[in-house]
Amino acid sequence: MSDCLILAAGEGTRLQPHTKNKPKALVPFLNKPLISYQLQILKSSNINNIAIITGYKAEKFSKLNYKVFHNKFFDSTNMVESLFMARSFLKEAKNDVIISYGDIVYEKKNLKIILETKGEISVMVDSGWLDLWSIRNDNPLDDAETLKYGKNGNIIEVGKKPKSLKEIEGQYTGLIKISNNKIDEFISFYDQLDKTILYDNRPFKQMFMTTFLQLLIDAGWMVMPAIVKHGWLEIDTIDDLLLYEKLSEERKLNIFWNKNE
Repeated sequence: MSDCLILAAGEGTRLQPHTKNKPKALVPFLNKPLISYQLQILKSSNINNIAIITGYKAEKFSKLNYKVFHNKFFDSTNMVESLFMARSFLKEAKNDVIISYGDIVYEKKNLKIILETKGEISVMVDSGWLDLWSIRNDNPLDDAETLKYGKNGNIIEVGKKPKSLKEIEGQYTGLIKISNNKIDEFISFYDQLDKTILYDNRPFKQMFMTTFLQLLIDAGWMVMPAIVKHGWLEIDTIDDLLLYEKLSEERKLNIFWNKNE
């Protein structure tokens, strides 16, 4: 069993005008609110203790009837700060905790892989990322990040700017699992970070999630990849929406993500 936190505080400025009156996670995608896909997958996998971190247009989530934690500083902070707005949820968790970005969708088989992956922290990694990135970007390196494995198969680097494809053994997807017996230590690690310095040239409260994962890795945490090939999508821009809708009309979207799986 696992619990789940969905990080959905963001406005999604690159999805305007769709986010003019609703948060990014509630933007319609193939005729359903984006977040509804993963809520359906979670419930069908018997994950029922679910909370949502809200921010922009937070009141729009009330109709979903899930526990919420609000990041009122959503417009000046990043996902790591949003995550720790729900520290009481983390502390009270009786199971491993899934942390999911609110702007992704994934298949049930992908969730099953991360649930079964053993590690202090597990991260869903797409080994087939280049197929998707090649149709999303003229140059896949423009929006990709490094990810490298160590000799034990663990992740030793994530989230840096790659100079070549050789530095990318897979792509981080925005789905993370924290082992229940490491949650207290996970919170303490965050609390003990120096809040006065920059992290990858960003203030503490604007730290990227990949930066935080790299700090854990550098401190000796065993971060393991839950390796998948496709079976998920990130919806970050208008171009993403248009591309996926076009692929769906052409019956080609299933190559990357099957909404019925």
